[in-house]
Amino acid sequence: MNDLFENEKVGSRERLGNDAFVLKGFSLAIADDLLATVAVIETISPFRHMMTPGGFTMSVALTNCGQLGWTSDRRGYRYTSVDPITGNPWPTMPTQFLELAQAAANEVGFADFIPDACLINRYVPGTKLSLHQDKDEQDLGAPIVSVSLGIPAVFQFGGFERSDPKTKTPLFHGDVVVWGGADRLRYHGILPIKNNTHSTLGEQRINLTFRKASFSELKS
Repeated sequence: MNDLFENEKVGSRERLGNDAFVLKGFSLAIADDLLATVAVIETISPFRHMMTPGGFTMSVALTNCGQLGWTSDRRGYRYTSVDPITGNPWPTMPTQFLELAQAAANEVGFADFIPDACLINRYVPGTKLSLHQDKDEQDLGAPIVSVSLGIPAVFQFGGFERSDPKTKTPLFHGDVVVWGGADRLRYHGILPIKNNTHSTLGEQRINLTFRKASFSELKS
């Protein structure tokens, strides 16, 4: 299986909830540039497998850019202004990243979105992201913008309880998911990634998740 079947509905919009949408192929035109920029960010703050508060190692590798970066260890989930591995501030969020996040949010009615954090996840076949809520942010009024690059994934989007019914939506290279408003705290996740190959990334998927964390007091 390869990525040639991707994005058959480029330019279309799929509604997942009242305030949740998939924008098919929304970032395709700049996908190569986004990946090149991720490669630069990785040289400054490398990908790493973080530990959960429960002592488990996350299967998905991650790094960050922006004023704040999401981190996890035995002390809990939180945002920091400093990369705990390098001891330096996270790489600055590139203008192209910011403009893409703002354009996608505006496309579905979330005007004036100014993310200060971009979590970059790297998946390989077999990795997954368990169902969770994005609730570590101070500003829950801002939407979340999630950009898919590389091999396909299946996005789970549920309700406000972990056990609520879930939809399963295939995401392909260039797709962007935006959710906020009434849907901001819905449970979501990624099912185990299946074997596949992308023409640029090989057996990898990169996901960019833009958020407005807005901590008034930054802690490292």
